[in-house]
Amino acid sequence: MKNLIDILDITTEEIDALIDTANDIIENPGKYNEKCRHKKLATLFFEPSTRTRLSFEAAMLDLGGSVLGFSESNSSSASKGESVSDTVRTVGCYADIIAMRHPKEGAPLAASFSAGVPVINAGDGGHNHPTQTLTDLLTIKRECGRLSDIKIGFCGDLKFGRTVHSLIMALTRYENVEIVLISPEELCIPQYLKDILRSQNIKFTETRTMESVMSELDILYMTRVQRERFFNEADYIRLRDTYILTPEKLEDAKKTLCIMHPLPRVNEISTEVDVDPRACYFKQVKNGKFIRMALILKLLEVK
Repeated sequence: MKNLIDILDITTEEIDALIDTANDIIENPGKYNEKCRHKKLATLFFEPSTRTRLSFEAAMLDLGGSVLGFSESNSSSASKGESVSDTVRTVGCYADIIAMRHPKEGAPLAASFSAGVPVINAGDGGHNHPTQTLTDLLTIKRECGRLSDIKIGFCGDLKFGRTVHSLIMALTRYENVEIVLISPEELCIPQYLKDILRSQNIKFTETRTMESVMSELDILYMTRVQRERFFNEADYIRLRDTYILTPEKLEDAKKTLCIMHPLPRVNEISTEVDVDPRACYFKQVKNGKFIRMALILKLLEVK
């Protein structure tokens, strides 16, 4: 593994190994606090982020390394018209590994051809978010004890939700996974993903209401309607409150349900749900640091 651009860049065995390493970091943090001493991570974020950027930085710091970079394109030479290729080639002279977020699909892939050091896609437009997928897989494994034999409902913005797209692609590799797609028609999952699910004989259904399937789910993966992906403000306002998870809507859910959300949330999960023991989204936040620590170690070939 030289880069991580798409979750399909890595095998199921590599995913399982990363999860094992992350779990070992959780159990034995002291073993890892000097593993990346004298190594530098560059975080190149051309698009705003809180959890992803800070978790990458925390991951490298907890490994004993250091961090440099920028958190918005206006604070880099991109604001002067510099190409992504030239930016990463320059940064590759200063850092050992790069985590990059960009609003344009494919930008991290293009960057990986020029960087000279490993590149991690930290999100590219509405396309991919592989480290969030690894975070989600670690969370599912820790909360459910398995990645096979699950029924997972994706709810909200399934059209632009890159976290949804990446996780669905990853889950197609596991046995007996059933997918429920909950969205308004305007935000339904892209056709190419439906075609992939059908070609791989993955069972999936579509519905417009979460209540109709709540009692069947092992995992409920909520997403926000993403204002930044809309060209029309009126469409965003009309659709943003389509799904709001409340304690009342969980009354028929399994006691073992795992409620996930890649965050940030707006109002699609009531804060009253936060105290429910089935709410796992802030556990996801913690897991993000641990899986990114494991990934950095893997890409830098640190033993």
